[in-house]
Amino acid sequence: MTVSTPLKPFAIAAAAALLLAGAAHAAAPQVKTQAPGFHRLMVGDFEVTALSDGTVALPVDKILTNTTPAKVAAAFKKAGLALPAETSVNGYLINTGAKLVLVDTGAAGLFGPTLGNLLANLKAAGYEPEQVDEIYITHMHPDHVGGLMAGDKLVFPNAVVRADQKDVDFWLSKKNFAAAPESAKGFFQGAMASLNPYVDAGKFKPFDGDTELVPGIRSHAAHGHTAGHNTYIVESQGQKLVMWGDLMHVAAVQFADPKVTIQFDTDPKAAAAARQAAYAEAAKSGYLVAGAHLSFPGIGRVRAEGKGYAWMPLNYSGMK
Repeated sequence: MTVSTPLKPFAIAAAAALLLAGAAHAAAPQVKTQAPGFHRLMVGDFEVTALSDGTVALPVDKILTNTTPAKVAAAFKKAGLALPAETSVNGYLINTGAKLVLVDTGAAGLFGPTLGNLLANLKAAGYEPEQVDEIYITHMHPDHVGGLMAGDKLVFPNAVVRADQKDVDFWLSKKNFAAAPESAKGFFQGAMASLNPYVDAGKFKPFDGDTELVPGIRSHAAHGHTAGHNTYIVESQGQKLVMWGDLMHVAAVQFADPKVTIQFDTDPKAAAAARQAAYAEAAKSGYLVAGAHLSFPGIGRVRAEGKGYAWMPLNYSGMK
């Protein structure tokens, strides 16, 4: 069929209108926000939800120790990453079917304006803070405990908070606070402000090292980063996920060279030994691990590679 001559101007005008409409849509303002930061997977019968507290820029070339800034910069260049390092802060929610357990609570307002999103992401994931039964703290640094409080209110009013007694003795000690250098006093203040209200409310229950906390979840002493740093082991139906907390911080550097430490370590030598042992076991056994500062959702596996190790992030999968 041939379009008659009188219709040709109409067709040209319609095509021009479509092009203009396309150009107008392309000029819409950029949104510049992500989707809510949660990611779910099943570990046996347990539902595990990774929760993002946000990211924070860290000058890791200046704060990593037992290495040099030049080596750190070279590792970041090899990985195609920029400095300062955009570092994830992650927490993990475990629904065992009988208990709802949160591992670490994010920073709230204790670590700068780019963090503090864990509570909003917990709600976006379909849960309310009042539903949380237990909270397990890997250690009492501010980016792990700050989310316990909102001003003078308990964020998780029905939860029992648990942490290693050695971290309690160190971070909640007024004597240690008084003796600490000014640069470290904020860490003590953050721990005290976050934990003491739960202590006062009778909602804090410390443990000592390796302990079964609820069926299917147990703590494992991995001291060094702090005096009472622990990992948490989740097992169900033959599947296993180990939540590392701050066993390591910088994937681009510390997988290839586990000896590299960080200024935040209380005992760098012990921290490096705990990291080496955890890497070796994870690589040998092939189970999943989750890291508080691995790029969100921070879950994957470890494999041996040369004299060090390599990180294999979990493949994205829709829930079944």
